[in-house]
Amino acid sequence: MNVSYQWLNKYIDLSGYTAEELAEKMTRGGIEIDSVESRNKGVTGVVVGYVKSKEKHPDADKLNVCKVDVGTGEELQIVCGAKNVDAGQLVPVAVIGAKLPGDFNIKRAKLRGVESQGMICSAKELGLNDKLLPKEQQEGILVLPATTTIGAPIGEVLGINDEVLELDLTPNRSDCLSMLGVAYEIGALTGREVRLPDTSVNHTPVRTDSLVSVSISAAEQCSHYSARYIKGVKVGPSPLWLQNRLIAAGVRPINNVVDVTNFVMLEYGQPLHAFDADRVPGGRIDVRLAKAGETLVTLDDQERRLEPHMLVITDGNQPIALAGVMGGASTEVTGKTVNILLESAKFDGGTVRKTSRQLGLRSESSIRFEKEVDPARVIPALDRAAALIAELAEGLVTEGIVEVSSGLVQPAKVDVSLDKINGYLGTELSRLEVQTIFGRLHFEYELSDSNVFSVHVPTRRGDITRSVDLIEEVARLHGYDNIPTTLIHGDVVPGSLSKPQAIRRELRKRLTDAGLHEVVSYSFTGPGRTKLFPALAMDTNPVRLAMPMSEDRSVLRTTLIAQLLETAAYNRNRKNESAAIFEIGSVFHTDEAQLTRLPQEKHRFAALLTGNRTEAQWNAKAVQVDFYDAKGILETVFGVLGLTASVSYEAAQPEHFHPGRTAAVLIDTPHGPEVIGYVGQLHPALQLEADLADTYVLEIGLDLLYELADSEIEYKVLPRYPAMQRDIAVVVDQAVAAAKLTGTAWDIAGELLESVRVFDVFTGEKLGAGKKSVAISLVYRHGERTLTDEEVTELHGKVVFQLEQSFAAELRK
Repeated sequence: MNVSYQWLNKYIDLSGYTAEELAEKMTRGGIEIDSVESRNKGVTGVVVGYVKSKEKHPDADKLNVCKVDVGTGEELQIVCGAKNVDAGQLVPVAVIGAKLPGDFNIKRAKLRGVESQGMICSAKELGLNDKLLPKEQQEGILVLPATTTIGAPIGEVLGINDEVLELDLTPNRSDCLSMLGVAYEIGALTGREVRLPDTSVNHTPVRTDSLVSVSISAAEQCSHYSARYIKGVKVGPSPLWLQNRLIAAGVRPINNVVDVTNFVMLEYGQPLHAFDADRVPGGRIDVRLAKAGETLVTLDDQERRLEPHMLVITDGNQPIALAGVMGGASTEVTGKTVNILLESAKFDGGTVRKTSRQLGLRSESSIRFEKEVDPARVIPALDRAAALIAELAEGLVTEGIVEVSSGLVQPAKVDVSLDKINGYLGTELSRLEVQTIFGRLHFEYELSDSNVFSVHVPTRRGDITRSVDLIEEVARLHGYDNIPTTLIHGDVVPGSLSKPQAIRRELRKRLTDAGLHEVVSYSFTGPGRTKLFPALAMDTNPVRLAMPMSEDRSVLRTTLIAQLLETAAYNRNRKNESAAIFEIGSVFHTDEAQLTRLPQEKHRFAALLTGNRTEAQWNAKAVQVDFYDAKGILETVFGVLGLTASVSYEAAQPEHFHPGRTAAVLIDTPHGPEVIGYVGQLHPALQLEADLADTYVLEIGLDLLYELADSEIEYKVLPRYPAMQRDIAVVVDQAVAAAKLTGTAWDIAGELLESVRVFDVFTGEKLGAGKKSVAISLVYRHGERTLTDEEVTELHGKVVFQLEQSFAAELRK
């Protein structure tokens, strides 16, 4: 929406505000102004001149020598090459010393030996967009109306001493698609009163209903249709002031009748249409939906094929206009038009939008109807246009309006309390301050004893339907800069990360820092893939898609490892044989064969390692990944979550994992240890099927870890007293897990044991069949004093004794 500063000043006093200041105030009030552009592109010293005579140049066939009166009492001789220059015309004249756009200075000159004392200008030379001028003025010099004053500055005559504000409106603020709407907005921001146009109509004794009849056959798509009849109009060019207004708004003038309808549309935001009444048989108007196969030639001379959902204006038989979009060529107002049937209506926005989009016709009219026009302006806009046509086209308006309406639209009533306003905004506004704001908005209201405002929202503000809308109005008029800044608080702070989100973000960072690559795979997979790793899928049913893109993407995944295997195989097929990848995503489970309720969505973390941990170098061999690389990834994850001490591992043999190189991952909960996933090598058969080298995978659930994660860091004082170390090697059955040995040491030694670590495992014939040697290093330390050798020897002996008793361990000498 382009808004002329000078035009806007007709409806509200703008004194004391420059265009830039006004734009800043509107932007801070919620209506963004994209730009403020001056219509004067650098024109000075150009005045209106009268061409008294025109003669051919003696030495140039295409040049003319003109005598021009510019109101100074002295005739100027000007050489002009325009084809349309002629004696008796009023034209813009750039006198000596004038400046034109492009820093072009007018100087005394000679053209083919004849002196020229200025320049007769075209619209382009004055910096005007000639595409917005009437067609007859787009070529040659600009010819001004005969009523123009000789010697008047051209900036005042053409209205270019003006600035245009370009409004970037959001869809809800369609009220500002009109000059009056913008005036109301400025009035609310400045506290100044709005001046409404005069809509009084002088009419003849002839009644309109004797010449026009209206009916609505599509009441859902048209709630109000009104018409006036204007007799004896003289169609011709509009006065310059009207043309200037339209050009400033980006609308091309056509003739006085059409220009008035466009002018009032820009003024009120209510689109209008003028029919040549003599081409509407019997003045019959019926608003209905189009019939299948009907066509209409619109004003752009294009034949449009109509669909049954399109709303049309008919003469009772044939369509004569597309309602709210464009008129028909058969009833176009031309220079021969004598009688006018003037339309003003309220069409359904959705119907107009659908028609406009389907036909590729987006007009100023359709833009406004799409966003819903103010039903209270249908009649005032009609009266205003009728009065202007009578004034500018010498027409006679018949008495009365012919209309059909489904009833008056009542203003919305919205309640909001003072406490709610202040609670939402964090302000301490008084009742008087809020009353003042509603008064500036021209919102009528009742105020209860409990400070509840019952606001009657005018129909021009159809965007206000709830209490929060009123609170927004209070906020922007009070001034966003005046609302105190407060720190957001609460269980979930908007814009901050939730605990699960923060955990996932930190895990991604740590794992990528450790050299792993994150993959993001489809949540859709094939039925065969859901049969892999049933222990991870918890023997539940896969969820089938109602409309799958393919059979390979027909169910929701039940495990992440299956997708990682696809990624690893894809990379190996392209000679990338080493991979260290992970994914954090969702899996989907249901315990129903036929899904009748939503499936369970669970967050999981999975990783896959295959190939080499380090590649071969000139001084080192390649090192393949192993089980402990995968276990190390888990240790990293649990370290981030602060759960290292709560995690344990047990040998396991889930399907599709290697039966001797797999462990279940357990975590301590208030109800005891709980399995949250598995880590291990793929089953050799599955590795062979995927054509992969030794591959290690892991997958754990994250939902329980979200609850148990501890982000607090515990600081310990650095030890001040020396530690004492004891190493032992015990021979036990191969079935005994080293973790049970270290666990027993912790249980016996208690707080004096600082650390325990397995540093060697040995098997061989010397130990005997089914035996292994486990070497353990134990470090003892007291936080308050130095331990004695006797204390450590005694405590260490208890540890050894318990290992011998619990596991039949033999101490190696």
